[in-house]
Amino acid sequence: MPTSRTSLAGGFADPVFDAQAVFRAIMDAMAHPGTLAVIGVKLQPPAPLGPAAGAVMLTLCDHDTPVWLTPGLVQAGAGSWLSFYCGATLTDEKTEAAFAFIERSAVMPPLSGFAAGSADYPDRSTTLAVEVEALEGGTPLRLTGPGIRDEAVIAPLGLPELFLAQWSANHALFPRGVDLILTCGTALVALPRTCRIEVLSMSVPPENPTEKGEPVVGATRCNNNPEA
Repeated sequence: MPTSRTSLAGGFADPVFDAQAVFRAIMDAMAHPGTLAVIGVKLQPPAPLGPAAGAVMLTLCDHDTPVWLTPGLVQAGAGSWLSFYCGATLTDEKTEAAFAFIERSAVMPPLSGFAAGSADYPDRSTTLAVEVEALEGGTPLRLTGPGIRDEAVIAPLGLPELFLAQWSANHALFPRGVDLILTCGTALVALPRTCRIEVLSMSVPPENPTEKGEPVVGATRCNNNPEA
């Protein structure tokens, strides 16, 4: 689609420093599933791509990483924005994508449709950046696994109804499988394939997570206007 100077604006103000800061935030979130990371750099990707998702895109994607975008993001010019700043190319095949980006209003495709890697090369899988309506207010989910002390609880709003079944199947593929980064506005939460996810039973009130030193995702609703 045609692009304009305006549609290609909104990248990192300081590409090297900003990318390093975002990379550290993403790696820390991956190492500690369920913890909230806030992207502290300013950028304005083409709507409906949110700031955190855009920051992930500019930080992780390059000419060696095929990227799959939803039709809505392609139509919005996100592919041209990505190519301009990162040199990355788009792919129509989900199984060929190193990264995939799904905006808040889009339907999330089944996780099984993306690259899960192989036994010899489990790293050749897709990392999905999925924007949700909010990182709170949804069904409470218990996370357990490496990088989590006892357990962590998140409650993202806007995940598909079959997400838990899909994630259970994905987790069973380990060391293969996809990784997820849930984004909302300027915040993100990472869900690596090592993470086990189940619905938190509310029959017994959960312990105060702050007393156990557990990560908590607090009051974060999606706002894709960084100036708001």
